[in-house]
Amino acid sequence: MAIYCFQCDDYVYNHEFESILRNQYFCSSLGPSGCKTNNSTAENNSNQATSTTNSNTTTNCNNTVQTTTNNSSGSPAKKRRKSGSPQRKRISHNSFLGLRGLINLGNTCFMNCILQALIHTPLLRDYFLADLHECHYDGKRSICLVCEMCILFQEFYSGKSTPHIPLKLLHLVWTHAKHLAGYEQQDAHEFLIATLDILHRHCKGSDVNNTDEAIVNDPHNCDCIIDQIFTGGLQSDVICQTCNNVSTTIDPFWDISLDLGPKSLLDCLERFTRQEHLGSTAKIKCSKCQSYQESTKQLSMKKLPIVASFHLKRFEHSNRLHKKISTFISFPLYLDMSPFKASRRQGNNQKPSKQNKNANSDDENNKYCLFAVVNHSGTIETGHYTAYIRQCRDQWFKCDDHLITRASVQEVLQSEGYLLFYHKLFDNNNLESDDLHYSLSPTKR
Repeated sequence: MAIYCFQCDDYVYNHEFESILRNQYFCSSLGPSGCKTNNSTAENNSNQATSTTNSNTTTNCNNTVQTTTNNSSGSPAKKRRKSGSPQRKRISHNSFLGLRGLINLGNTCFMNCILQALIHTPLLRDYFLADLHECHYDGKRSICLVCEMCILFQEFYSGKSTPHIPLKLLHLVWTHAKHLAGYEQQDAHEFLIATLDILHRHCKGSDVNNTDEAIVNDPHNCDCIIDQIFTGGLQSDVICQTCNNVSTTIDPFWDISLDLGPKSLLDCLERFTRQEHLGSTAKIKCSKCQSYQESTKQLSMKKLPIVASFHLKRFEHSNRLHKKISTFISFPLYLDMSPFKASRRQGNNQKPSKQNKNANSDDENNKYCLFAVVNHSGTIETGHYTAYIRQCRDQWFKCDDHLITRASVQEVLQSEGYLLFYHKLFDNNNLESDDLHYSLSPTKR
């Protein structure tokens, strides 16, 4: 529930008001006589009602987000800014809060799936519900996609269970990414990258301020919430075969696109990071030899993002052929990215090494948990996107536009998989706990 504070001139998300609203809902459900019930009785009845587990597959939004801190007064966002200490949030085991369908506005299932994945990104959820966004568009919030995402998060966590209509958000994406405009079926991966790019630019206010474009467009120099969560660093090592000189470049990335030769995600990552001989037709000028030499190239992860997004390249486009690759690729519930870190390289071979003891201390921060999967069914010409999202441990739901149904972990892991979203684990999380704990802001805001 979002409450407008006249003193702060802003909306705040307050759990005490959420509790009061639930009590009023319960009171009104009792009829005219229920409105005369005293506060203590209504509160007790409300607590009993909200503690009952709904066994249906549709959403029951009477459960609340549990937090270990008490925000009984004032703006939680301002308190966090003053204290500087991160908050811990988690969804209770039987909670359905945040589950809500999205209306298909005409071949917009690709958008609905990406929105569901973003809405259920734990760190992004905590950021928007804490109302930490400060709009740079003075008097023009209607053109800011980040502000619209704030509204979307408030709608999803307001307690409403009816499907939401993301009409304004679709219009904003069309306005700022004209190649996605129109009611034709679009690629979910392309929509993801375009949305992250717009959110990144709007966080910095690059469309209205005279901000240095080099800083705005370079994630290395950006501390916006999108880049804090989604941006990683991909290291490319080019090794001269004559003198073994290594030329290294590091490029930012929001996701990793993987070819589908292997049969598992881990095999795809191993193939992605293995050495590649560039051949005699692709000689590169060596800075040490000062001449063109044959070389090898190898990729590795210099910096791992908080959310690791993997794009399985299922759509093949060539001059003569356009087809979809439906090969099954297995992917794990928990993922260790340590073998693919640049720090795990050993010697001139530049191969991932599991025996590098110097990297052991860094390995603890390379564990991830799957929290969203986007699938595509059908052919390359016509098809439909759906998404699986993780509510808490072993609590998965399938999002099919306006329909939200329960799903098992096995069903998720046996799905085809097109986009895979993994969230980094912090503070040595217990993988068997009811829910994963995430730091509100592991990096400076």
